[in-house]
Amino acid sequence: MAHRIGCDVGGTFTDLCLVEPELGRATFAKVLTTPQDQALGVAAAARRALEAAAVPGARVGGFAHGTTVATNAVLERKGARTALVTTRGFRDVLLIGTQMRPHLYDSRSRRPPPLVPRSLTFEIDERVDATGNVVVPADTAAIESLCEALALESVESVAVVLLHSFANPAHERLVREIVMQRLPDVDISLSSEVLPVPGEYARGSTTVMNAYLVPPVRRYLRGLGAGLKELGIRSSPMIMQSNGGLMTVATASTTKSVHTSLSGPAAGLIAARRFAEAAGRPDAVAVDMGGTSFDVGLIRGGDPEVRYEGEIEGYPIRIPMFDIVTLGAGGGSIAAVDPGGLLTVGPRSAGARPGPAAYGLGGDLPTVTDANVVLGRLRAGRQLASITIDAERARRAVREHVGKPLGMSPEAAAEGILHVVTAAMVRGIRRVTVERGINPRDLALFAFGGAGPLHAVDLAAHLDMQAVIIPPSPGLLCAIGLLISPWRHHEVVAVGELTATLSHRAVSVIMRRLEDRARAQATADGVGHAEVTLAAAVDLRYSGQGHQITVPLGGSGLPGATAAYHRAHRRSYGFDRADHPVECVNVRVTASAPPASTALPLPEFGHGDDPVVGEAVAVIAGRRETVPVIERARIGPGCRMFGPALIEQADSTVYVDRRGFEVDDVGNLLIFMRT
Repeated sequence: MAHRIGCDVGGTFTDLCLVEPELGRATFAKVLTTPQDQALGVAAAARRALEAAAVPGARVGGFAHGTTVATNAVLERKGARTALVTTRGFRDVLLIGTQMRPHLYDSRSRRPPPLVPRSLTFEIDERVDATGNVVVPADTAAIESLCEALALESVESVAVVLLHSFANPAHERLVREIVMQRLPDVDISLSSEVLPVPGEYARGSTTVMNAYLVPPVRRYLRGLGAGLKELGIRSSPMIMQSNGGLMTVATASTTKSVHTSLSGPAAGLIAARRFAEAAGRPDAVAVDMGGTSFDVGLIRGGDPEVRYEGEIEGYPIRIPMFDIVTLGAGGGSIAAVDPGGLLTVGPRSAGARPGPAAYGLGGDLPTVTDANVVLGRLRAGRQLASITIDAERARRAVREHVGKPLGMSPEAAAEGILHVVTAAMVRGIRRVTVERGINPRDLALFAFGGAGPLHAVDLAAHLDMQAVIIPPSPGLLCAIGLLISPWRHHEVVAVGELTATLSHRAVSVIMRRLEDRARAQATADGVGHAEVTLAAAVDLRYSGQGHQITVPLGGSGLPGATAAYHRAHRRSYGFDRADHPVECVNVRVTASAPPASTALPLPEFGHGDDPVVGEAVAVIAGRRETVPVIERARIGPGCRMFGPALIEQADSTVYVDRRGFEVDDVGNLLIFMRT
């Protein structure tokens, strides 16, 4: 079997795992992210891993990749110059939005400006009704005139969002045909392909974001492919989607660019699920704390929670995605004292450059990482990738920017920074547990990312959780997740009928149509039909409601799904209306195929050597104490020890207070929060 690579790009570090499936040997690489061109950092990490393993690039048979290019393009407003084409009378859909307000009691709260300005929104004469009947034929001459306007405006990408196109896409396809003939270099995204469901605002917002992202995502992936070819890697990369499945570069560069928006965190949840399951904890909160963000996801019954709508920077998107809450609370989050004397942490981040002050790369503002250095949780002289921790720089930054303004010692200021960021992270965990009727006391905390293990015990203690699980390579877990992620494709069709009148035959016809589309996509992606498994679901709501719940569509058909919907509604909202008509809004089919190997890439565990390699002075509960430093590579399965301790490894540091911990059969570090 050929070697395979999983590579995830984060805000501070780019992580890569090279694995030889036949023997299970894994080689890891971590380099600083190159924000100006992420592909450069990916190539550098791949080169380092190939050299370390003495493997030529030609031996690599698979490359799975998670990227933040799409997210960054939206955050930084660096997407393509995009135009919107819509039905006459609907030019202002993106400006009007919905009645939902981002902050109900904040009269000054404003939605972000649309990604497409009104000056680049064009109307055409056409009309299709909600059942797909053509009311007003599309005006071909008007579409040809539209092409001239698009050319004058130097538009790079076009989103076509016509009224009720989910019921009949003919007019959208006609627009694409004419625009492609006249402007072959312009990218086109059709709402009938990106999101063929009702809801003009959400459908328009999702399609516009896809169009906005297609050019930058395609440019990045072309550069990535060229860089990999220079290393001799001929295998075309597979790209991670927000729902934990892989897709081809061709798909990611066209109709599914928007699906890469939660690419990296989704890979982390895939790996977290497997390692948590191996630890005997199928119910867990997974937290990924990297350099710029803190991502929280819920794993229930061994599967990550999935949702079909969300937002990025205030822009609604409706795509299948893992239910992940993201906060600006990473190791690089900057601490500051505001004019009122309040200590704040994040969401502004020092990023990869200049990074925390302790990295010695020019940063002079205090960050969460610097606070950990001041408190001794990260040792002076500690190596992180190519960085050596500079404790004096960290101490100076904390003292000058937090300690002096608040009249505190550097240690007290550092503790304050950690208290503030911990409170923010606890709120994030409560959003996916307490606010959804789930008691975090019944769950384990699965912590990963370079900074997650440093804060895991504090977070679990605040929420009285059962245990903490730290995987063998926490700082590289997203890269590992990419290697064990399936190929996945999702199809959806709008229905809009009451379940009582929707016949089994009609549902079967819809299902066959969706399954045929899914298998056609599998064929196009080189996936054999024998490998593909299909799962169906329906979006149901009580007639008259404005929101729906997705439930599986199993062998018992719509009656069974309807009963499951009543239960889900009661669980989510505290009541159900079993005597009220239920509407089937959409039918969904998800196709998936297993990865080349499902074996967990694991580092080598040491045996026999004394795991204690030194001592460190750390502040624990406000007191300076000397604690042992343990090299994690020397503690193998079955090893049991007690804190306090710092457990160091190449990609992360685990902080343990006065609690017991042990290593399980796959190398997970289990910290027991309760005696």
